[in-house]
Amino acid sequence: MYRREKRSWMKHLDFTIFDILCAQFSYIVLYRYKIGTGLPYDSEWYDRLGIVLVLIQICIIFFLEPYKDILRRDKIQEFKKVVVSVSLSFGCLILYVYGMKLAEAYSRVILYGTWALSIPVTYVFRIFWKNHVRRRVVEDKNRAVMVLFTANEGVEDCIREFEKNRYRNYVIKGIVIMDKDREGDVIRDVPVVANADNFLDYVRTNVVDEVFINSNDISKSELISDELLEMGVTVHFKIMHNSKLSPGKVVEPLGNYLVMTSCMNIASNRQIIIKRLLDILGGIVGLILCGIAFIIFAPIIKSQSPGPVFFKQIRVGKNGRRFKLYKFRSMHVNAEEMKAELQEQNKISGNMFKIEDDPRIIPIGRFMRKYSIDELPQFWNILKGDMSLVGTRPPTEDEFENYEAHHRARLGIKPGLTGMWQVSGRSDITDFEDVVALDTAYISNWNLGMDIRILFKTIVVVFKGNGAV
Repeated sequence: MYRREKRSWMKHLDFTIFDILCAQFSYIVLYRYKIGTGLPYDSEWYDRLGIVLVLIQICIIFFLEPYKDILRRDKIQEFKKVVVSVSLSFGCLILYVYGMKLAEAYSRVILYGTWALSIPVTYVFRIFWKNHVRRRVVEDKNRAVMVLFTANEGVEDCIREFEKNRYRNYVIKGIVIMDKDREGDVIRDVPVVANADNFLDYVRTNVVDEVFINSNDISKSELISDELLEMGVTVHFKIMHNSKLSPGKVVEPLGNYLVMTSCMNIASNRQIIIKRLLDILGGIVGLILCGIAFIIFAPIIKSQSPGPVFFKQIRVGKNGRRFKLYKFRSMHVNAEEMKAELQEQNKISGNMFKIEDDPRIIPIGRFMRKYSIDELPQFWNILKGDMSLVGTRPPTEDEFENYEAHHRARLGIKPGLTGMWQVSGRSDITDFEDVVALDTAYISNWNLGMDIRILFKTIVVVFKGNGAV
């Protein structure tokens, strides 16, 4: 019987418990330092705050999955993760205190001191427990015994791929070369234990729990697999190599076929639902701000450039879908006609258009564009579902028509009001290939925590007016 590796948030329940205990330990220390005696749980107000902190931590762990690849992270990476995780938890706690108008009930020394102390305490315990888990995994005598069944060409590359993950629930004890007799050889410290002719006899007389078949010959692999399954051995087929551009893979039924579905990233239903809820909430708040901005800026736009207040344009969204994008008009009404005359001044090499001191922009438009006020009507696009809060910027139709094949990757998700490009330099980036690289990295590595970080960075960028044209 084969036991699949846990992939849910419960996989790291031990780290979850330790993080919660570390925060509570820091809370107790600061409470005793400030109050002098007793525990925070003896006070009705501080007891409530301790419970809220636990609930916030559980929510952050459940939704943002901060323990992904935790055993592979080095000490510097771990420290950064701890700072982000702890700061986010206590940032939410402080928002709760001030949002509920309870600031006067709690000591700032306890609140901010607990935040500061939790970072080193959590970090030390994580490092300690990671080292313990790593040793336990490596020294586990009950790990499954695996044999590699592979062709002679590329056998070292195959072993090298497995070596990249030291902390696994199996150990490779042997190699079988299917197309050459190398029995007795040792390849990267792993012995060649059999050849194609005596492989099944070896499995019958030795401890073998699992076999990894690395072969492009599907019919031969299926024959070997049938024999192994009859012997009660777990079989793994190599379907394709995992790449940075396609980390999302899942085996699923399609019609009457069992298929490997692969894309740049595969999101869970939970992640999709939460992302959409964030878009709806953000869309509602954004439209309120848009209404306020309309009252202020609509008369100015009208007085400086007669014409409509809103600018509408067809843009290209997810996988080529067209939709109508809305903005506050920041340019003269004939801006699109003037674009061809200004093409030589384009500061971005590639399929985007940005120029310095654009003469098409009306006076108030420069202020609106600097602080992204002209973008506020796009919250209607977000509420409708054409766009998301975070994504990739949607191209115009003429830009899309000039896309090369690899440029289309940035349309693999819904376009966003903000994204990696905007928080990584905004219009200061002058090469479209750099924009594509940022967008592709965002899609490949996407998670809810990344969206939240980008949203916070966007707020900072917008208020500073960095990189606007």
